[in-house]
Amino acid sequence: MPASVPGSQTLDSVPLLDLQRQYEQIRAEVLAAVGRVCASQHYILGAEVEALERELASFCGAKDAIGCASGTDALWLALVAAGIQPGDHVFTTPFSFFASASAIARAGARPVFADIDPLTFNLDPAKVESHLRAGKHRALRALLPVHLYGQCADMDAFSQLAKEFDLALIEDAAQAIGARWRDASAGSLGESAAFSFYPTKNLSAYGDAGLVTTNSADAAAHMRRLRNHGGSRRYVHEEMGWNSRLDAIQAAILRVKLKFVDGWNQSRRERAAKYDQLFAASGLTSTGQQPENAAPIRLPQTSEHAHHVFHQYVVRAYRRDELREFLTARKIGNEIYYPIPLHLQPCFIYLGHLEGDFPEAERAAKEVLALPMFPELIEEEQRWVVQSIADFYC
Repeated sequence: MPASVPGSQTLDSVPLLDLQRQYEQIRAEVLAAVGRVCASQHYILGAEVEALERELASFCGAKDAIGCASGTDALWLALVAAGIQPGDHVFTTPFSFFASASAIARAGARPVFADIDPLTFNLDPAKVESHLRAGKHRALRALLPVHLYGQCADMDAFSQLAKEFDLALIEDAAQAIGARWRDASAGSLGESAAFSFYPTKNLSAYGDAGLVTTNSADAAAHMRRLRNHGGSRRYVHEEMGWNSRLDAIQAAILRVKLKFVDGWNQSRRERAAKYDQLFAASGLTSTGQQPENAAPIRLPQTSEHAHHVFHQYVVRAYRRDELREFLTARKIGNEIYYPIPLHLQPCFIYLGHLEGDFPEAERAAKEVLALPMFPELIEEEQRWVVQSIADFYC
């Protein structure tokens, strides 16, 4: 039976995310930045976006960055600039947000899936390699690993596969701003990388916004055309593009927040460590000497080479859906990221996949539960979350 959590107090509620606490810290700077844009009367692209692009390229260790309207658009821009065309195949994970695969389809290509590593939830390079060596996808042109929940995928392995099989390597870094693999930052590990600044992200706008980093001057110029209706000059369109320009107000807000993101990420890491400690003390998790099903909560692994920034703190939970109802009744925020693997989404029925094709992704979809995680989360709230989970399993 799970133990009680020392020091836990009954609380009225614990939010999954509380952006108000962050806003109170930076309110004056944000309002000044918005006022600066309003005074300039320049609302689309312009100096604020250019400054953000320089600052984020430097932050990620990349040569250039291209701001755009969303993280979904960032993925599409990266794929098209990498030369992905209709009929091409792109490898990605079946366990991710929908945009990881929909951006491939939007580029006219075919998403190809391999199963995940059950310990990290990231795309398993060994399973990708087995597909490649079997020669099953001769139209394959790119690898699109996702740095899920804020932990980089195994970029040593994917870089080697990309080199050996002559594939473009594009990072889906939507959840991983500030994450690192070994000593290199997300955004500098592939040919290009797509970031999202959706309001829930570690670095978040006050609306939709995205960005692509790259080390290729040609790719950067191409993406700048693509985001602006395919034109590099006003009313001259060299190709079919899209309206995916970044708002200056969002860029100005992101420039304010960028100064704080390393500190916020460190706070997330500390809160993740506290959760780990509380779960271990509660008896809710199994030890290395116990069988996998000996305890109701299982914690994912962080690779020894990864600097995890915990966009989400996610556990595997026995009787997950019932636990979720219990926590919701106590007004403890929680969410499932993601309840339906991509290969089973109705719009991808044409890919021909069936339930059972990617068992680890399907098992994760039935077990994962995200718990409250944000930099301003206090220890009393974490203790109440873990105590509540212990109460459920008593």
